Amino acid sequence: MLPSRKSHWSSYFSISPSALAFILLTPLLLISFIAFDLGPHKSLATSFSWKSLGFLSSFEFNSSYNTHNDHENSNLNKVSDAIVLRGRGPAQSNLLRKEESSLPNRDLSNAEARGFVNGGLHRRYSRLEKNEAVLAKARLLIREAATNRSLVPSIVEHDSHYVPRGPIYRNPNAFHRSYIEMENVFKVYVYEEGEAPVFHGGPCRSIYSSEGRFIHEIEKGGRFRTKDPEEAHVYFMPFSVVAMVQYLYEPESFDITPIGTTLVDYVQTISHKHPFWNRSLGADHFMLSCHDWGPHSSSYVPLMYNNSIRVLCNANTSEGFNPLKDVTLPEINLKTGEVTGLLGGPPAKERSILAFFAGGLHGHIRHLLLEQWEGRDADVRVYQKLPDNLSYETMLRNSKFCLCPSGYEVASPRVVEAIYSECVPVLISKSYVPPFSDVLKWNKFAVVIDVDDIGKIKEILSGISEAKYLKMQQRVKQVQRHFVVNPTPERFDLFHMILHSVWLRRLNLKLRRSI
Repeated sequence: MLPSRKSHWSSYFSISPSALAFILLTPLLLISFIAFDLGPHKSLATSFSWKSLGFLSSFEFNSSYNTHNDHENSNLNKVSDAIVLRGRGPAQSNLLRKEESSLPNRDLSNAEARGFVNGGLHRRYSRLEKNEAVLAKARLLIREAATNRSLVPSIVEHDSHYVPRGPIYRNPNAFHRSYIEMENVFKVYVYEEGEAPVFHGGPCRSIYSSEGRFIHEIEKGGRFRTKDPEEAHVYFMPFSVVAMVQYLYEPESFDITPIGTTLVDYVQTISHKHPFWNRSLGADHFMLSCHDWGPHSSSYVPLMYNNSIRVLCNANTSEGFNPLKDVTLPEINLKTGEVTGLLGGPPAKERSILAFFAGGLHGHIRHLLLEQWEGRDADVRVYQKLPDNLSYETMLRNSKFCLCPSGYEVASPRVVEAIYSECVPVLISKSYVPPFSDVLKWNKFAVVIDVDDIGKIKEILSGISEAKYLKMQQRVKQVQRHFVVNPTPERFDLFHMILHSVWLRRLNLKLRRSI
């Protein structure tokens, strides 16, 4: 008699059919459990997008600059046409409504309003999602402020120190609201890897002082620095290119490979020890450098060059500076390291010199300026070397307009020197993005002269009426607070304005979890 199919099948296995079914079904159950725990908005990986979120409709700047786009990384770094939208046309309004509709209703509870509770169902949210919900709420509040024509009384009462007003700002309401939101929620994590002097420090004197002062202040801690990396919105990489040049570069070799390889090793270290660089491909990380080689050094790490927020004095769009994600760092020459006694000058009507410049023959623009004006006009005082009987600071303070031509690179400490001396800056450069251009209207307190018009400097400046000049000079005095280096940082000063520029770029970035 032939054995039954059941006994024949069973003879090949040493386990029961029920046990076999359990083994087969267990992986499916685990997959279902993971999918439920992650929820519809979570996944096993994180991605990001640089795109115009429309959160600051009046915080726009000239987006016609040539921006670098590396073809190899175009699939990683999708940059929008502008960091913020221009105006409030139909397209912009639709985008605004779309983002607002994605946020919780204002009548919901505080937890619901910040995105921690959704549709009445409670689930576990990641720290990243909570951070993104807080940033979404900040965007909404800033948008609302941008559309208000008058300052919100409650906001003014909250801020007794300083309330931005006047034409020097693109949108003073939006800037004020944004600044307050930054103070309320913004957190920076500073990586502890690396040893001094290359890491965690920098020069606090000379033309590189703005680099060292920022690193010094952020390392000290305060309201913005967090020791919990999960709480942070951005991650600061505290290396100093100036120190690298001093300790790693072989003089006269013109080879910065040791600097580049140091940055490669550093990023490999933090990406292996922490999950945050890989999570965002470096997009929520920022570096800061005032050295001319800062931009080129960052190119040794393509993700840093293309994705990270680079705070640079050398803000040259023709050399890869991307104003949609990068930040201009003001170049300040603190000759002794002291920060007091730098501000002020005679009243506008007591300034007898129309325009002034003194500096070396550095670069094409300086060559043109000196060639056409040095020693040729009593009103336009241009010197390659200032005579011993003249004081540089006195000349600045006795001039109506201070010429600020680029040198070998676009940045010049003369811009801030002019502002400190209450002298109207005259910018003469190519492809340069002035500091804090997303907030400040430079044409309201500075003059921009095309390189081709260097020969017309006197004609252009003499054509500015006395009334217009007086207004511009008053605005220089107003904007001065944003460039001041204080012994201990104060609200709206240089340290905080740099942070605010980083804050705006982080607001323009959405991190999301995707499969």
